Amino acid sequence: MSSFFDKAKDAAQKAADLAADHTDKLDTGIDKASELADKATGGRFAGQLDTVQDKAHDAVGQLDKKPDGPASPSNPGH
Repeated sequence: MSSFFDKAKDAAQKAADLAADHTDKLDTGIDKASELADKATGGRFAGQLDTVQDKAHDAVGQLDKKPDGPASPSNPGH
């Protein structure tokens, strides 16, 4: 069973690394999703959508700051 968990852990790390490598695309996707949701709701939830959008952007910004993140000059081991 530990083999399954090892594979799951490796897959999660690869997904995190991939996300950290493409934060610009994630930010663009967040903006587009927020715009679509705002349009679909007729602007009724604009404030809530702005809050969620800001939190999502903050989370994406944290991806590069994690010690187990992708290789960088400050984190050459990964």
